[in-house]
Amino acid sequence: MTNSLRPHGSQRSPLPPAREAEAAAPPTPQREEAGRQATTPAASAPAGQKPKQRDAFFDNAKYLAIVLVAMAHSWEPLTDTSRTAEALYMTVYTFHMPAFIIISGFFSRSFDMRPDRLKRLITGVAVPYVLFEVAYSFFKRWADDDPSHPISLLDPWYLTWFLIALFVWRVTTPVWRIARHPVPLALAIAALASCSPDIGDDLDLQRVLQFLPFFVAGLRMRPEHFRMVRRREVRLLAVPVTAAALVFAYWAVPRMNAGWFYHRDSAQELGAPWWSGVVMTFALFGCSMVLTACFFAWVPGRTRWFTALGAGTLYGYLLHGLLIKGSHFAGWYDPAWLHTPAGGIVVTVVAAAVVTALCSPLVQRIFRFAMEPRMEWAFRPAADVGAGSAGSGAAESGAAKANAVTGSGSGSGPGAPGAAAGAGPRALVPGAAATARAAVPSQATRPPH
Repeated sequence: MTNSLRPHGSQRSPLPPAREAEAAAPPTPQREEAGRQATTPAASAPAGQKPKQRDAFFDNAKYLAIVLVAMAHSWEPLTDTSRTAEALYMTVYTFHMPAFIIISGFFSRSFDMRPDRLKRLITGVAVPYVLFEVAYSFFKRWADDDPSHPISLLDPWYLTWFLIALFVWRVTTPVWRIARHPVPLALAIAALASCSPDIGDDLDLQRVLQFLPFFVAGLRMRPEHFRMVRRREVRLLAVPVTAAALVFAYWAVPRMNAGWFYHRDSAQELGAPWWSGVVMTFALFGCSMVLTACFFAWVPGRTRWFTALGAGTLYGYLLHGLLIKGSHFAGWYDPAWLHTPAGGIVVTVVAAAVVTALCSPLVQRIFRFAMEPRMEWAFRPAADVGAGSAGSGAAESGAAKANAVTGSGSGSGPGAPGAAAGAGPRALVPGAAATARAAVPSQATRPPH
């Protein structure tokens, strides 16, 4: 039934959950400013202060989204024989991934190159990527009887692509914070990627670039935006909008290539002209943002029985992939009754129950060594990092003052002291030197546009 270029489950599929890399509660402008001013971990909250409270809305949204991810994965083998399953599959794929990426971007707003944040990025994203990419590859070799399957950190397999994408997005966060029009710029990059078949599969760069606008949109969002979509009138409007999306998806099943929703191929690789990639980039971005808003509108904002599970969605995401692929390799979908409406309901309930269990605190404790390793042995102590930064900063400051007085510099480029025409004589004038030095802090501390 599906018209995808690649059969479901044969390659990597885009289903990502996200986990807050920074504070448990959503950042406020005050917290962001404090994070930018802090230079060492010692500049955190005062001793004795109560820990920040997690926001129930975001934990609820992540849990509900990972349940939709698992259910959509479980529907993949059913889409070849059920048009309804394919329509549900396409509808969920339109927004569940953007929802995760927007949340990831929202909690990355205060990310910078501070040592403690870089450490969390490495231990919470890069290390799990390496471990699970290797684990997934060995699992495929064994479960699929494919001993020749390569183990490559440059070619993410199945679910691990999201981790490498999140790493790239988060590292580039400072760039998007200073850009004047970041979302249109990210959309332009995504559109160019969608019509560039020569990008290749290294690091799943197509997905990294085509999903980039959702991460940048999350960076630009504020808490009031989420409150806006949770108003009563928006919730009521979300019902007919979602129903219309399901009807349209049912109509589009035999007419549309489902590969567009994966964002892993260019237009030419999907058998379409190059310009259709540009059109589909903007069309899918608009549809995804609308359906994501409908999803957020119905996410409860208060604590529920599943709220605590929102902290373990990365566990459920990476671990349920092994079960999904294992079910395909073992032929669990071969019985004909599973391809009936009743069988589809059973598959859906089982998938939701399994991923719920994989997000539980017990599973988090068991697999924390792989998902959130401390790795203190791999990093310099915070005091040493702070002392090194302070020492280098003092040295640079002393050199800058000496250059300002003498009119000399270590470089000959336009940005070097004394490189501009006429800068040498003016550097000997105390007033001019003081003015030049006073201009530097005001530019360095200017808030990003």
